[in-house]
Amino acid sequence: MASNPPTLKIEITSNERLKNLKDHFEAKFGESPLFYACAPGRVNLIGEHIDYCGYSVLPMAIEQNILAAVSVNNSGTIQLANTNPQYQDFKVSCSEDIVIDRENPKWYYYFLCGVKGIQEKFGIGCLAGMSCVVDGTIPPSSGLSSSSALVCCSGLLTMEANQKSLSKVDLAEICTKSERYIGTEGGGMDQSISFLAEKGTAKLIEFQPLRATDVKLPDGAVFVISNCCVEMNKAASSHYNIRVVECRIATKMLAQARGLDPSRLVKLFQVQTELKASLEEMLALVDEVLHPEPYSREEICKVLGITTEQMCTELLSANTQHVTNFKLHQRAKHVYGEAERVMRFKSVCDAGAAGSITLLGELMNQSHASCRDLYECSCPELDRLVDICLKSGAVGSRLTGAGWGGCAVSMVTGEKAASFLRAVRDAYYTPDPRRAAMEKQSLFVTKPAGGAAILLEE
Repeated sequence: MASNPPTLKIEITSNERLKNLKDHFEAKFGESPLFYACAPGRVNLIGEHIDYCGYSVLPMAIEQNILAAVSVNNSGTIQLANTNPQYQDFKVSCSEDIVIDRENPKWYYYFLCGVKGIQEKFGIGCLAGMSCVVDGTIPPSSGLSSSSALVCCSGLLTMEANQKSLSKVDLAEICTKSERYIGTEGGGMDQSISFLAEKGTAKLIEFQPLRATDVKLPDGAVFVISNCCVEMNKAASSHYNIRVVECRIATKMLAQARGLDPSRLVKLFQVQTELKASLEEMLALVDEVLHPEPYSREEICKVLGITTEQMCTELLSANTQHVTNFKLHQRAKHVYGEAERVMRFKSVCDAGAAGSITLLGELMNQSHASCRDLYECSCPELDRLVDICLKSGAVGSRLTGAGWGGCAVSMVTGEKAASFLRAVRDAYYTPDPRRAAMEKQSLFVTKPAGGAAILLEE
């Protein structure tokens, strides 16, 4: 059943991280913070690259998060600083239009996405002045949603600083839309789990309408995250948006083949809904309608009866204008197959039967194979890491997040967790000096954590 997410405001006692952040803030701005805001990263257990196609996903929040200290003032400016010296300070006037440079995705532009989303939602002409220091424990560009957590944290603290109020669902939807200012056409999973997460449970996130349902993971299952140490910034490359575009075009080609109006449909989920078909039937339709060879622009335009100009303006995004070939069959096949795996994963968890860990592991392995072979969003290092995880005792292992680098998530049984961590460390991290130096923040056990919140010191 769907549950009501907990309150957005939490009273907390100080801890070492909070104290260090407070000290940093006071040294930087000469005053104490008024409040803190946090938003967690996430690991997607299954359901990769299908949220922007309209399908449900099954993530959980992780304990690593973005934490910001905030004071509100009448300075007429928003001043940003980061505890990590590699991220430079930034200042912007509250009365100017917020401009986000998508050609140059710096950390503070993600922060400004959240600010702009709240400003536009409430039509705020002049925002409250704010001083903020941001601290992050999510490894950046690792597929654990550090960017979306920063957008969510920023949206939440901007709402609080400007004395506005929104539900967690509204905040998730606003932050999903506002992250698109940086150029990433995401589907909403990252922002939704960041706000709707609850400690101790994974969530099935559905998008029509947005809601989150508890999914109890099997007793004895431990989830381990391992970073392949290849960074992938979604906004700084076109890989991600090319997949979004390929799914959009596949939607229209399938609609056209079945006599639906392609101009009305943009997501693969919508074709299934219009046809009242099962996922199995959609997979058969993909095989029947779409050929495995890549489609050229000319062929797509001919089938859909559109001009090259229309294709560029209506189907392609700003950073996909250069693409000339589109693998529609493979992308649609992955999406419908992965959507089916998500529902099977939830059913196995709900049933709680003996052997469920093995069944879930098989679904995770199938998911990785589909991401690697059909969606082509893996990379050699990630494939090698997944292989090492399986040989080290994981029941299931798969890439998580956008891919092309970043992390794998592995499910192991509790009694094998320690030996699994040792084996992966020895096989993947220790032999490589660069990886060995990153191992502490790259290989860790994770538990389902709580969602974004305003934190007030007791």
